[in-house]
Amino acid sequence: MATSFLRFADVELAAEPLVIGYLRRRNIRTLEPEANTMGYDLLCRARRRVRSARFSEVRVQVKSRYQADCDRTVPVKKSTLREFDFLVIVFLNIGRFGHGKDGSTGARDPEVFTLTAGLARKLFQDKPKWSKVSLRGVETKLERCKGEQGFEQIAKALGIPRPLRPVAPTR
Repeated sequence: MATSFLRFADVELAAEPLVIGYLRRRNIRTLEPEANTMGYDLLCRARRRVRSARFSEVRVQVKSRYQADCDRTVPVKKSTLREFDFLVIVFLNIGRFGHGKDGSTGARDPEVFTLTAGLARKLFQDKPKWSKVSLRGVETKLERCKGEQGFEQIAKALGIPRPLRPVAPTR
């Protein structure tokens, strides 16, 4: 008997707003392009051109999985690999659904990984049924891409400094 895919409409929509929130929290201007833009979901822009910045704008593709016990892969079409500058992978971890589990256990905090396009291409697997980017077995090597450190890569590419309060010198 074939396993049917579970679809949760609201959960599927959770990843992009979550990523937008994290990027804006880091003071990165984040916009959603027109619907059905091929190959990327978000545009991040610098507020003004910084000489040290590599880009004035970056394209971000967001992919997610909701299962806490997923295989640590996300589907990515080969044709879109050159359309984004960063791939943000969100493991929403809402519960365990594999091997007869119903999702009522195993929930934990979301995990977010920000990969450069080059790294995404290295981790890409072109399979006949399902082309994907896989983090399985390499997650410990991706600490620089996880959470806030990952979003810092986007800020650095845009030349966006960390938001800080100027401190008056002490006398």
